[in-house]
Amino acid sequence: MLRPSRAPGDFFRKRRRMMSESTQSTLQEALQQHFGFDAFRDGQEAAISRLLEGKSVLAIFPTGAGKSMCYQLPALMMDGLTVVISPLIALMKDQLDFLIAKGVPAARLDSTLTKEENFQLFDDLRAGTLKLLYISPERLGNERFLQTIKRQQISMLAIDEAHCISEWGHNFRPDYLKIAQLAKDLKVERVLALTATATPAVADDVRVAFDIAEDDEVHTGFYRPNLKLSVVPSPAADRDAMLLERMKKRPPGPTIVYVTLQKTAAEVAEFLRRNGLNATAYHAGLKPEDRTAIQDNFMASDDAIIVATIAFGMGVDKANIRYVYHYNLPKGLESYSQEIGRAGRDGRTSVCELLACPDDVTVLENFSYGDTPEAETVGAFTRHLLEQEDTFDISEYELSNQFDVRPLVVKTLTTYLELDGILESTGPFYSEYKFEPQRPSVEIFARVSGERAEFLKKIFRHAKKGKKWFTLDTAAISATIGEPRERIVAALNFLEEQGDLILQVAGVRQGYRRLRSPEDSDALIGSLNDRFRKREENDIARIRQVLKYAGHTGCLTQYVLAYFGEVRDVCGHCSRCKGVEHPPLPEAAPPALGERDVQRIRDLLAEGHGALSTPRQQARFLCGITSPATTRAKLRQHGLFGAFEAVPFQVVLDAVQAM
Repeated sequence: MLRPSRAPGDFFRKRRRMMSESTQSTLQEALQQHFGFDAFRDGQEAAISRLLEGKSVLAIFPTGAGKSMCYQLPALMMDGLTVVISPLIALMKDQLDFLIAKGVPAARLDSTLTKEENFQLFDDLRAGTLKLLYISPERLGNERFLQTIKRQQISMLAIDEAHCISEWGHNFRPDYLKIAQLAKDLKVERVLALTATATPAVADDVRVAFDIAEDDEVHTGFYRPNLKLSVVPSPAADRDAMLLERMKKRPPGPTIVYVTLQKTAAEVAEFLRRNGLNATAYHAGLKPEDRTAIQDNFMASDDAIIVATIAFGMGVDKANIRYVYHYNLPKGLESYSQEIGRAGRDGRTSVCELLACPDDVTVLENFSYGDTPEAETVGAFTRHLLEQEDTFDISEYELSNQFDVRPLVVKTLTTYLELDGILESTGPFYSEYKFEPQRPSVEIFARVSGERAEFLKKIFRHAKKGKKWFTLDTAAISATIGEPRERIVAALNFLEEQGDLILQVAGVRQGYRRLRSPEDSDALIGSLNDRFRKREENDIARIRQVLKYAGHTGCLTQYVLAYFGEVRDVCGHCSRCKGVEHPPLPEAAPPALGERDVQRIRDLLAEGHGALSTPRQQARFLCGITSPATTRAKLRQHGLFGAFEAVPFQVVLDAVQAM
């Protein structure tokens, strides 16, 4: 008797369901076995399953939602090495401590490692026992590291803060734009891009860069019901008292107060201490050991208050932060979302309050205006590069000083020229190598034979001996002995890994090849300036968006979620939904300079500082924005540095130009 046939789709659906159930069971067992957790958080299992299928994935989870497990678990279930790129040293350290405690073979490679730790790390890499390696994006610009990592099977490249790849995102970093091509060069098997702050447009940029299918974007949503958002209009003169009142009337708990400027952090922390609260300032101007001590104390405390610039919080995983106050406006809703996301990771109710003062807009906008290079500088910089040979190399540090722009601007300009097909990066390299032998050269040569031994002898013969160190000009030796420079560097790295010598490098340079000359240099320079202006406009628009949020009369949670493309009903628990009555935002202070201010500018110009030779340099200085030239001239201690930080940049620039 013939059985009725089933539709092929039914068969395959059942098979996929059985496979899915089997995979789910395997993942649950692995999670319990390796990390002791009974269940996945939202989105983790979906991302991990796709990765184990060999797919690249974009995971968009809110801050503190467990993005790291999306690479930690599959790294243990795949052959090869997982490389994690993160700009957050604190995150690397915290995760490494957690992994080592769980018996996971993991390491981080950074400048804090001792010689012995470096040797052990590379021994583990060669032996294939390392499963997770944490590095910073800048490490990908280290030719010695690239020489080593190219010999590894990289099963996965995990990229934290992946929104940095988007030119139009809130935290564009040129180093990130090069990761996609490097992933191809290293034959990475799959990519996991992670972010907590991607708008739909930024998510599209990330997927395109890493060839991630739209179906392989795992987005859990940004809504966290335990965060109670509140906006309180606050004139600048009232903020200290308002902050103190709120802290006094609420139960104590770990608290972060975010401010814009370092001096504000110090002033507000001192004010709170004078009024009996356990407050400490934290900012990038403190010594590293002081920052570490302050952070460690905060992590261990149940009532500590940190008054901090945005230098604090990235990678800090403290579950019981009860309050996040924004004393100053954040620079965008992306930053705001990250900063409030540090509260309430234990799921308990936490308050996130913004003391909204429109006066803050000026300082935030000034930093954006001040970071935009002058049109003439962009032109001079571009022509300088176009006048080089077909293959050339540069020092970003030297060009930063030569054109008085931040190194980030140098990186951005060269990246733009790469994107436009004018230049092609040939990779980073060091102009100088030094080595200190750890055993006699005869012994070193004896452990290799034939052509390799002769090759090493040639290198050693061309090294210049000092009292302790031998110096090598690898490019010159390459030309003299007729061997590729890459082979010489690889040999030196190998000898260091074997413990035969200690290497020191200096003079990092970026190599480039010109692919074509622009048909119209002026048009190219004009397009580069347009790009910088567009970035400036986007930054200003983000700041203005925060002001709109502060003045919004509807649901605050809904407003933030909508910015990230998430549609949700009103939350019912923010200050607006609760019907808390607040006055309208105060009027911003008038952007004017008085006669005394004008005289102070005249006095500055009369001093004739070489580092302040153009109107834009002078305006940046007066608004408190440093540059390589002013740093070299040690002008930050000058009485007029930052004197007009509360005055719009354009007003100061107009006044300087008029003189």
